[in-house]
Amino acid sequence: KFNLPRNICLLFMAQPLVMCSAPIIVFIGGLLSSELTANASLATLPISLMILGVAAGSIPGAMIAKTKGRKFAVFSGFSCLLSAALIAVLATKLALFNLFALASFLFGIGGAFTQQLRFAAIESTENADDIPKILAILMLSGVFAAFLGPEIAVTAKDWLASPHGYTGSFLLLAMFIGCATLIMVFFKEPEIKETSNDGEARPLTVIIKQPIFIIAICTATIGYALMSYLMTATPLSMHHMQGHSLIETKWVIQSHIAAMYIPSLLTPWLVKKIALKGLLKLGSIIYIVVAFIAFSGQEVMHYWWALVLLGIGWNFLFLTGTSLLPQSYRPCERHKVQATNDFVLFGFQAFASLMAGWVLFTGGWHYVVLTSLPMLVALFVVNILYLRQDKKQQLQSS
Repeated sequence: KFNLPRNICLLFMAQPLVMCSAPIIVFIGGLLSSELTANASLATLPISLMILGVAAGSIPGAMIAKTKGRKFAVFSGFSCLLSAALIAVLATKLALFNLFALASFLFGIGGAFTQQLRFAAIESTENADDIPKILAILMLSGVFAAFLGPEIAVTAKDWLASPHGYTGSFLLLAMFIGCATLIMVFFKEPEIKETSNDGEARPLTVIIKQPIFIIAICTATIGYALMSYLMTATPLSMHHMQGHSLIETKWVIQSHIAAMYIPSLLTPWLVKKIALKGLLKLGSIIYIVVAFIAFSGQEVMHYWWALVLLGIGWNFLFLTGTSLLPQSYRPCERHKVQATNDFVLFGFQAFASLMAGWVLFTGGWHYVVLTSLPMLVALFVVNILYLRQDKKQQLQSS
């Protein structure tokens, strides 16, 4: 029998209310920026700044969690998100691109704290074998964020008068963030048992040389970077270049983000059946299919199928990488390893999203797909490394 801890229930309720800020920026960031600036190549800059903010906030977020506790870190992150939403209200009201870019960066910094909620979930789990199941449940809450974000953007777009709209969208988002903050008042600080058997904390240079750390961080980073690369380019390619409607574009982005989290209903069962190495292999195969579909055409259904499968593949790769990461560190080392993991992961994701706009406007959608192929090759190498590592562990245990 599996009883869901109270902390996980609270995280499940609060996380979508703050996570929906990212889908809003992904959905309208490029579209709104193309109206706020005359330089088309800068249209994806707010999205890139948001992801860069996640990378920049990952180490401070982990350090605040270490010194002040997870609960204090959560409130710090939510406060940053609330500030970002209010700045975005002002930016859209005054039609200031630079101010909107600042808001996007702050959304990223707040998002770094939100991303570390998964570590709070891991720390709230008593049995290590339940970690994939807990992560799957928490990731499932992202389905609500997938629909909340774009719906907030469209529904409240004209609630308040502004030159290009969306002021009301960010005001409504601020209200959602406030609700999430109230929910987390009841969050209980996780108790981490650190025993003398754990030994002294090792230097980070020693930890990152472990094969299991390299496999974990590469799996999540490649999965995130490639997802961000294609996802960031999609709204601009669909709406601005191909002339597909805003409603069709919204549907594709919503479907993609939902596909990132709905598979969490199945991943605990999949992990039990095929183990994490099988989940890594399956996610990699799905990414190859994504590239094939994305290259084959630019009708709405080509985008839809590519983005839906992209979301599913990301789910498998991200869950695999996150589940493997705790195997690389001792309890006393967790904060610095988690911070390093997120800094690398979101740093590469920011670079990928920034490059997406430049590559799209330089060579078009097909060139975006072609330039994603090296990441697929890297993912193939990670699969080989994990198979070798898993075989080595089995030989040692026998």
